[in-house]
Amino acid sequence: MTSFVHVDHPTQHPGVVRAERVAESVKNVAARLDGTRAIATLLLAAIVATVVVVANEVVDTWTESHLMMAWILMWTVGFAALALMAAPAQRAAAALRASLKSWAAARREAARDELFWNVALTDARVMAEISRAMSADAARDVRGYY
Repeated sequence: MTSFVHVDHPTQHPGVVRAERVAESVKNVAARLDGTRAIATLLLAAIVATVVVVANEVVDTWTESHLMMAWILMWTVGFAALALMAAPAQRAAAALRASLKSWAAARREAARDELFWNVALTDARVMAEISRAMSADAARDVRGYY
């Protein structure tokens, strides 16, 4: 008697499928996070870590009989720092990001101006154009138009 066996082999490896799903979810999370939130989170983590280290130093000076109360106090301080410093850390991160953006924009503009000036030093037509623009600007200032 003859019997046939049909073996269905999967076309995809389950581990590869899981890894692709993880990579996709990480990509989605990274797309949702903006720079301000990430900087604020890092700043908040640094502040809380500092507070917890200071609380740990205070705990180390206590005797063994108060150790449980000291741990409770230390974690209370840590969570209170998280709660109280979240908004200020986010505002500080937003201000830092804005100042970095404006600094970068100023640097780009200065680089373009320097490049334009170097071209003007070698091309008389560009220098004449700059001279006319400066004269028109000076005349506008004299007439009181801004």
